[in-house]
Amino acid sequence: MTSTGFWVMWTRPLRGWTPARHSVPSTAAITAKLAIGLALVLYSAYRHRRPPRPHGPPRWTARIDNASPVTAAALAWLLQPWALVGAGAATAVDADLSTLADWLALTGYCLLATLSLIVMEMYVVWAPTIANARLNALRSRLERRQEQLIVTLSLVTGLWLTARSIAELVD
Repeated sequence: MTSTGFWVMWTRPLRGWTPARHSVPSTAAITAKLAIGLALVLYSAYRHRRPPRPHGPPRWTARIDNASPVTAAALAWLLQPWALVGAGAATAVDADLSTLADWLALTGYCLLATLSLIVMEMYVVWAPTIANARLNALRSRLERRQEQLIVTLSLVTGLWLTARSIAELVD
């Protein structure tokens, strides 16, 4: 491959290029989304049939509030919902970013995805006492409904990814 061909190949995504329909990259992205969708559906069925035994939070979670920034960043990376991250990456690969509106929509999505964390952090900075009380109440509500949330979100996301991927593969 010439250096010009190499440059064109790697700069196309920056200029709004998307994989051609039914090409190897396009089919790979759709297949990845299909596999992730099916895995999420199976995981939700497994969690629905065999919920975990009730137990308290792990001992290491008590130390999170006093963790260093490096430790917090490492935990944030390790505890990502990787199936959803993979589905998002596969969707971004398949995105047509040829217009300014597409780029603004993608930017808006990324900002919205991180906005809840930014709002909580700013809330803790500006009103630490009230924020800690309210965020602890939110954490306890989420812990009580954690199993329902996991099953429901996994099932809905898995069904959506599966249906959309099958439709794209058949089309």
